[in-house]
Amino acid sequence: MPMTSRSALLRFLFVLILAVTVSGCASIKNKFKNKDKNEGLPVSELYDRAHNYMERGSWSGASEVFGRLIAQYPYGPYTEQALMEQAYAQYKSGKHEDAVASIDRFIRTYPTHKNISYMYYLRGLSNMARNTVFLARAFNLDTSTRDLDAPLQAYNDFTIVTTRYPNSRYAADARQRMVYLRNEFARFELNTALYYLHRSAWVSAADRATYLLETYPQSEYQNDAVALLAESYTRLGNTTLANDAKRVLEQNDPQHPWLKGKWPKKRGFISKLNPFTGDAR
Repeated sequence: MPMTSRSALLRFLFVLILAVTVSGCASIKNKFKNKDKNEGLPVSELYDRAHNYMERGSWSGASEVFGRLIAQYPYGPYTEQALMEQAYAQYKSGKHEDAVASIDRFIRTYPTHKNISYMYYLRGLSNMARNTVFLARAFNLDTSTRDLDAPLQAYNDFTIVTTRYPNSRYAADARQRMVYLRNEFARFELNTALYYLHRSAWVSAADRATYLLETYPQSEYQNDAVALLAESYTRLGNTTLANDAKRVLEQNDPQHPWLKGKWPKKRGFISKLNPFTGDAR
């Protein structure tokens, strides 16, 4: 083989070996780089690191480190505290379903824990916010038109706090949130009744208004429900029931706009196109 060809071949082999070596080093470097930096750390160091994240408001980082702590050390006092704080960090970062899952695990594992009332309260907060916060804040939507499964669970959570732990520091706020949720449930029923009313389903509208009055008495929307009964019965031609409802409304809310022919308002074209806007006004 000529000397020139041999030199070219040697240079090619050298470049090839160098490329393979550099690629292998980069692969090894990335392997170490991608390794969980929290893996294998002592439990106290993991807890301190997660707590530092929380103090800085880095909720996702705190949740991640608490998760590593719980995975490596599934038992012990650090784990108890880590489960509680992870749930709070998940709630603060908007990961409400993850927070509920963490709280459920804590309740199953430590049903008699001294802070169990707090966990039920936090589960109520997480369920109350689940699937609604972003949409409501971003688009100013009426949350009473959304699915009620999570708010109903939140109401049950707050009920547990107020009934099982009436002297806890969370009971008073839980009661206030129950009042708010109860009004939201009543508003949901009113919106449904108005939906029927706008579509000339007078009997269904009256039935829904009656259900609201029977299920959520003394809610913020009870007078609207009475007005809706009066409107529905008027459309049905049942003057006796319409007059009864009108009389009740005049006694309880003499300034209600229905008595002046100004309620319910007709829906605008844009409002009709938006399925998330409520009918209650």
